[in-house]
Amino acid sequence: MFSLIYIINMNYLTYTVKSNYLLEMIKNGILYSLKQASKRFNCSESTIKRMLRILREHGYPIKYCKKIKKIVYKFEERSKFDPFSIYLCVLFNKLFL
Repeated sequence: MFSLIYIINMNYLTYTVKSNYLLEMIKNGILYSLKQASKRFNCSESTIKRMLRILREHGYPIKYCKKIKKIVYKFEERSKFDPFSIYLCVLFNKLFL
């Protein structure tokens, strides 16, 4: 019984380490394809796809960019109408118009 629990936890640890490393590869821009990641982690491409799906479900903005043909970590752009921008526009209008 103890060895079975140990194996399950060890697989979870290995999976967690691999998914964290995959995320770091994406953030640093060194992950180009699923094939590359599957070779590095010694697993199938479907496992890498599953890891990416789970990372997306946890809120990480991971996208595939067709233009550069690479998996990227995409930061959300600020809205044109965020409160700070509105404040600056009002201030500018009061000062110069």
